[in-house]
Amino acid sequence: MSVSTVRLTVAQALVRFLASQRSERDGVQHRLIEGCFGIFGHGNVAGVAQALLQAHETREAELRYYMARNEQAMVHASVGFARMRNRLQTFACTASIGPGSTNMVTGAALATVNRIPVLLLPSDFFATRAASPVLQELEDPRSYDVSVNDAFKPVSVFWDRINRPEQLPSALLAAMRVLTDPAETGAVTLALPQDVQAEAHDWPEDLFSERVWYVPRPLPERVKLNIILVQNQGFGSIGALSESVGSQRFGTSYRYRDSATGLLDGGVLPVDLAANAASLGADVLKTATVKEFTEALGRARASDRTTVVYIETDPLAPVPSSESWWDVPVSETSALESTQKARTAYEAAKRDQRLYL
Repeated sequence: MSVSTVRLTVAQALVRFLASQRSERDGVQHRLIEGCFGIFGHGNVAGVAQALLQAHETREAELRYYMARNEQAMVHASVGFARMRNRLQTFACTASIGPGSTNMVTGAALATVNRIPVLLLPSDFFATRAASPVLQELEDPRSYDVSVNDAFKPVSVFWDRINRPEQLPSALLAAMRVLTDPAETGAVTLALPQDVQAEAHDWPEDLFSERVWYVPRPLPERVKLNIILVQNQGFGSIGALSESVGSQRFGTSYRYRDSATGLLDGGVLPVDLAANAASLGADVLKTATVKEFTEALGRARASDRTTVVYIETDPLAPVPSSESWWDVPVSETSALESTQKARTAYEAAKRDQRLYL
């Protein structure tokens, strides 16, 4: 049985495939890849850029291009969009070889840690190696198949390098599966050697048929939690630590911006953890005494809703000495008198320090 094929470059096939992917939840379909952010250099201007232009000019594939100015920012924007769209849609991001691609690593880590889908298309060295090394290519004497795109491996939930056109279909299908899996999703990276992007191949037309990926709605866990939330002013303790090491609470005082001076030296910025808990849908019981805390525990146990028992502590109340010391090294040399005094105290404490391990 003959299979109907169409001749396209790898980049053109990639664009046409992405344009035909859909996600579905509760019977409602969405375009899975809403568009493509990109910054073009010699690594992708003749490949992915040409494919996006051709798709726009001929209308053979509907994948809108969005011009970006910073590679890291375009990944962050894609993550924000995917989160706003409940992980049912995201963007693809294309960048040139070398530092253009590595600028996306931080965004990849953000996406993977928070289980937010994003598709990254970093350009790569020549698969044929005929022109190696090229401009901005990592020259690694240990192995010719290592590039800066290997840095994406630990921060991607799926990573592949497309060294031959025949590898593209299986990689794309695996990428879509991961992007639409709520439990497994994150950054998906497909490294695209710049010569392979422009290489033509005969693709089965079925590859570009509309494909719908069903994204299940998580079943209610029906788990009721009782949470004890102690507001111990942790941000305040860091401020006190900053002061104790001679840094004068620099960057840790958390204050409003003074409208007159334009500086962050206005009133103290409140941190309301109780309001944060309530905004997430939990019942919040505030307590200030032992009696109130005991009563709140009883009410929390009797409730069928997740309940937070909130305890506000007094940051100025004295507590028993722990007979321990927090070893935070102080700058050995400094022009600030506060730091010099802190260093003297630090050296005195170090003399009394005993190491037991």
